[in-house]
Amino acid sequence: MSELIHFFTAPYEAAAWYNILLEVVAALFGVISVFYARKENILVFPTGIISTGIYVYLLSQWNLYGDLIINIYYTLMSIYGWYQWHKVVGDNNTHIAISRTNTKDKLKATGIFIFTSIFVITVYRYFDVMPNKLGFKESVDYAIQKLTSGNLADFRMATPFLDTFTTGVFFSAMWLMANKKIENWILWIAGNIVSIPLYFVKGYGFTGIQYSIFLVLAIMGYLSWRRIIDEQKQADA
Repeated sequence: MSELIHFFTAPYEAAAWYNILLEVVAALFGVISVFYARKENILVFPTGIISTGIYVYLLSQWNLYGDLIINIYYTLMSIYGWYQWHKVVGDNNTHIAISRTNTKDKLKATGIFIFTSIFVITVYRYFDVMPNKLGFKESVDYAIQKLTSGNLADFRMATPFLDTFTTGVFFSAMWLMANKKIENWILWIAGNIVSIPLYFVKGYGFTGIQYSIFLVLAIMGYLSWRRIIDEQKQADA
């Protein structure tokens, strides 16, 4: 038990108290933001901006480039989503409704994932965060080998590959959320499952706890939005 506590607290022993406080505040506002998203409340965006804005600063201090890019994007997409959720559509002065993706939406989300993943890989290779001399197959083999070795040091070496996946998934999820597409929750769930162990391994326990709460809220959010869609169908029938 003492070893587990040490694993959780060790990264904070040399950290400035204000950075620890900022991480706690950012994680708290992140959870509040997802709570509002589940409720289809527009406050998801201002609370989210507070969280991501703080994380932009913290991640620049931690040299976590992929996560930094994610949070800059989150901030920009929160502004876009705030506008989308607030604007009035149609002749009956209503706001956009929760809906499922069509083929065009799926293609856009896939395009965002592919473009983002390529961009992150390019950045990581440029800064030598991941091996820059490996081809696609060699990179996949390398990542699998490190992830399945059972060695914590090897797992840490593979984190840039997982960061690439989560960045692409979260970019797509944020765009879908801004447009009130229910599938955003499925992507959040997938990304959170990967992110939880990642942040604990990186040594950022409060953020790891945040993503654990995110996972629960994302599941609840999907169920809540699906119920709203079902109610809309019954009302239109």
